[in-house]
Amino acid sequence: MLVLYLNRRGFSSINDVDTESETDTESYGFRLDLKEVERVCKVIDELFCLDRNMEADLDECGIDLTHDLIIDVLERYRHARKPAFRFFCCAGQKPGFEHDSSTYNKMMNILAKNRQFETMLSMLEEMGARGALTMDTFIIAIKAFAALKERKKAVGIFDLMKKYKYKAGVDIVNCLLERLLRSRKTSDAVKLFEVMKTKGLLPNVRSYTIMIRECCKQAKMGEAVQYFEEMHDSGCPPDVAVYTCFITGFGNQRRMDMAYRLLKEMQDKGCPPDGHTYNALIKLLTTQRMPDDAMRVYKKMIQAGVQPTIHTFNMMMKSFFQSRNYDMSCAIWEEMTEKGFCPDDVSYTVFIGGLIHLGRSGEACRLLEEMIEKGMKAPQLDYDRFAADFSRAGKPAILEKLARKMKLSGKIEASNIFTRRAKTMKKRVKRKGSFKTYGRCI
Repeated sequence: MLVLYLNRRGFSSINDVDTESETDTESYGFRLDLKEVERVCKVIDELFCLDRNMEADLDECGIDLTHDLIIDVLERYRHARKPAFRFFCCAGQKPGFEHDSSTYNKMMNILAKNRQFETMLSMLEEMGARGALTMDTFIIAIKAFAALKERKKAVGIFDLMKKYKYKAGVDIVNCLLERLLRSRKTSDAVKLFEVMKTKGLLPNVRSYTIMIRECCKQAKMGEAVQYFEEMHDSGCPPDVAVYTCFITGFGNQRRMDMAYRLLKEMQDKGCPPDGHTYNALIKLLTTQRMPDDAMRVYKKMIQAGVQPTIHTFNMMMKSFFQSRNYDMSCAIWEEMTEKGFCPDDVSYTVFIGGLIHLGRSGEACRLLEEMIEKGMKAPQLDYDRFAADFSRAGKPAILEKLARKMKLSGKIEASNIFTRRAKTMKKRVKRKGSFKTYGRCI
């Protein structure tokens, strides 16, 4: 082990990039023919608006209920719990059809996200009576309560798990830890972590990563090291995510020497940095206005066979524009497109904003038009400065053209700026064009 921070026993796994927490967004793909789903949704909309008997009308439509159809329809109504719940109940009352774990959990998710906790708990009990409970059911409930800082209710779900003979595994505790920390209930998360150990539930690498990441975010590197040492003593080998947390933590304290040392240690210990690690290090360097160092890390990333992301290029472009290095910003844009990346909204915003900052409004205008023509939203930029550049250049036609395009893309304020500038310029040109007679303006 290396001798590292605060003369403590070395932790040979500290790393530079921020580990990304799991998100709540679901990438959803419809399972059935969309026409069938739309037909059902149309019936629901009409019946719900007229407050008619949904059960009878669904029967008359000859809809063949399947679990996949139920899930697809509920997905459409995930933000409208009343029609979703009514349809769910109607489907459950239809002879020959019975909800399974997948449809129940889908409805549980909708109730949880709409904060219908009493109904959610009643449904959980109903699922228990019908033998439809799964571990996902309990996770949905725990996440819902923890998100609203209802720690006691979240912990109470563990009692329900015992009632239905489900053993609370470390993955569920990890889920609750993350939710508590997102809700800024750090002390509750620390207590839960300790309770987990006293109950005989051993934390895994993910558990320690969650706690270490939070300590690094709060710049409590001493506590982060303590968790690392505990993890090492328990026999959990550190992984890339743990290293990345530490690299980010030290980097944010401008301890780049430690960040680089950890990067080397990762490689020496057979735990090579991944894309998250490299991106985290590049982010640290670009944030500290060190674009040349970020470029060196990027080259190491490519040499190691690790693929960059669009975010990698966006960060470096922004950093070089901030240092007024137009040529390098353009080189990165070209590198990005050569590697097969299509510029996203952020790419265009960074590049256009950088061009405006450097006074290259003509190029910025071409890219802005290209962006709008691709169907992208016009970005948030310093449109007043942008318009002023064209105004000084005496180009009212360009301003009017941009005003029309901005209006069509929904940027009314930007459109108004361009329109005002164009009108002001025309008035100024008109005054300058007044002809003279006998040395006097007429």
